[in-house]
Amino acid sequence: MKSIKNQGSNLCFGIIVIVLALIPLLYQCGMITASSTILFIGKCMSFAIVAIGLDLIWGYTGILSLGHGLYFALGGYGMAMYLKLQSTGGAITDFMHIGGLTELPLIWKPFQSLPVTLLMVVVVPGIVAGLIGYFIFKNRVKGVYFSIISQALTWAVYSIFIALSPYTNGNVGITDIKSVFGSIKGNMNFGNLMILFYVSLIVLILVYAGAKFLVGCKFGKLLIAIRDGENRTYFSGYQVSRYKTFVYVLSAILAGVAGAIFVNFNGCITPSQMTISYSITMVIWVAIGGRGTIIGAVIGAFLINLCEYQLSSGGFVEIWQYVIGAIFCITILFLKGGLVGIVKDRTRCKKKEKKVEGRALGVNS
Repeated sequence: MKSIKNQGSNLCFGIIVIVLALIPLLYQCGMITASSTILFIGKCMSFAIVAIGLDLIWGYTGILSLGHGLYFALGGYGMAMYLKLQSTGGAITDFMHIGGLTELPLIWKPFQSLPVTLLMVVVVPGIVAGLIGYFIFKNRVKGVYFSIISQALTWAVYSIFIALSPYTNGNVGITDIKSVFGSIKGNMNFGNLMILFYVSLIVLILVYAGAKFLVGCKFGKLLIAIRDGENRTYFSGYQVSRYKTFVYVLSAILAGVAGAIFVNFNGCITPSQMTISYSITMVIWVAIGGRGTIIGAVIGAFLINLCEYQLSSGGFVEIWQYVIGAIFCITILFLKGGLVGIVKDRTRCKKKEKKVEGRALGVNS
C-alpha cells in the first residue's frame, strides 16, 4: 500500500496515457464526432513535453525561463522547413519568389532530408541554449536577471525572423504543410493521423520516463540542492554552472522536439509561437499543475489548454484570457504547489490525523 502511494504520480500518468490512447478509438466508434479534437489533443501532447522541460529547470533547479518559446519555435521551424520542401518537391517556395530569391537558400538545403531535419530539431535548440547557458551561468547570473535576459533574447530572435521574410515568410510563417506521414485531414487520411498521434504519445511517454529517472537519481537531488541553496552547493565542490547549463540545454531540446510535433498537428508555424507571451503561457502550465513534480507539468499543460479551448469558443470568448490570468494569479498567491500540491497537502493532513488518532488510542488503552 505504501509503494502504491509513492507511485501516485506514475499511476496518474498511466491513467492519462490510457485515456489518450483511447481517443482515436473513440472517434472511430463515433463517440467523438470531430477529428479536430484529435488534432487538438495532439498539440496538447507537444505542450506537455515543453512543460516537462520547464519543470526540470524551474521546478527542480529554480531557473525561471521566460523565453522557451524560442526553442519551441526553432524546432517547429526546422520541421516545417522539411515539410514545406516535401510539398514543393525541393523547389523554392512562393514567399521566396516574392522575396526575390531565385534558388533555394543554403540554410534550407539541410532540411531536404528527414534524418538531418530530426537531427537539426535537436541540435539547433541545444546549441543555442548551450551558448546562452554557458556564458550566463558561468557568470552566475540568476533569478529575475536571467528571466529578463531570456525574454530579451527571445524578442531579438523574433525580430530577426520577422525581418528575414524572404527566408521565413515574416509574420505569416510557414503554412500549408502536411505532416511527416502525409495529409492528416479528412476521413480518408485518418490512418496517417492515428500513426502521428500514437508516435507523439510514445515520445511523451519516453520524455516523462526520462525526466522521472533524472529527478529520481543523484542528478535530481543536485538540481534540488542548487534550487534550495546554490551557494552551499557551489562551496560543496560541485560545478553548479555545468549542471545548470546541462539541464537548460536538455529543456531546450525537449522544447524543440515538442515544436516539431506541434507543427505536424497544426499544419503551420508562425513567429507568434516565439513571442514572450507564448513563453509565459508555458510557465503558467507548470505553475498551475504543480512545479517540481513532473506530473504536475503534464496535468497543467492539458488542463489549461482544454480550458482555453472551451472558453475561447464559448460564452467567455472575449474574457477567456482574463480568466486564465486570474487562475494563474490565484495559484501563485495561494496555491504555490499547484493542483498536485493540493493533493499532497491533503494526503499529509490525513497521515497526521491518523498518527494523532493512533497515539490517542494508545494513550486510552
